[in-house]
Amino acid sequence: MVKTKQENIFSSKTLTYFLQLAETMNYTQAAQILGITQPALTQQIKKLEKSVGAPLFFSIGKRLQISDAGKTMLQATKQIYEVLNNATDEIQQSTNANSGKINIGFLSSMESSVFENFIINYIEANPNIEISFRLLTRKEIWDALENNRIDVGVMYLPDESIKNWKAYATKNIVDEELLFVHNNPKLARRKRVKFKDTLDKKWVTYPDDYYLAQIVKETFKNQLVDQPQSSAQFTTPFQLMKFSQHVDVNTALPQSFYFAHANEFTQSALPFEPSIKFQMQFIFRKDKLAIPRIARFFEAWDKYFAETDYNTRLQQH
Repeated sequence: MVKTKQENIFSSKTLTYFLQLAETMNYTQAAQILGITQPALTQQIKKLEKSVGAPLFFSIGKRLQISDAGKTMLQATKQIYEVLNNATDEIQQSTNANSGKINIGFLSSMESSVFENFIINYIEANPNIEISFRLLTRKEIWDALENNRIDVGVMYLPDESIKNWKAYATKNIVDEELLFVHNNPKLARRKRVKFKDTLDKKWVTYPDDYYLAQIVKETFKNQLVDQPQSSAQFTTPFQLMKFSQHVDVNTALPQSFYFAHANEFTQSALPFEPSIKFQMQFIFRKDKLAIPRIARFFEAWDKYFAETDYNTRLQQH
């Protein structure tokens, strides 16, 4: 079937662009979140406005405002997504708790060994369940949750950049702490390290737009200490570990990764003073717990850690 011009304008992509702009009310910020250029976003919004026959946004000075037509379109678009999500969940809820597919989005910058071991254990006990375990960026996880492409996300929280929490719930996995990884003999007897003492060498870091990189930047700023000078940036903790050891630069890694791979490190690790803490958590739409296989998945997770906690599982890896 040939798509009409009208169908293309009201595509899922165009409506997603409209929703993101309505949420941020800033073309530059919305385009960055969507991973497109600002002109491309502007063009899509203009096409949508031409199709509906009215401006959806207008500016007062430098501030973007949503028009009455835009408010009507926003309400209709949310209703469309709600209908689609409810239809998907209704279909999923009719499936058996012991069969079907569970889609999990896992933050690529986190340590995944405990999850891999749990999934092996879970599939052995539930052979008719299929699990899709995907390593994604934070933006990809959030987009997939919003569009019902994954059932459960695993990411670091809290995150002030996430605004649309009303439909979502979280489940804590483990309290995390960022560790300073180094080869500085002067810190050998220290139990913690002050921020000013981490600048003896360059660092290897996560990319600037990654959650942990932003936490580090904000904490150094709050401590009135110069930002670490970066010699390279990588997206996974394995890459950071390898580069740090071979080039002899400093880095910062979650304690979960350090515990899981302690025997592979040639460097030492210390908590910061003050500490940099956050949580690894499941995030999912609240109605997902009504799906039998999702509820069973979380029950199995709790049972798996009933006798042995998460950090002990890490060290057994």
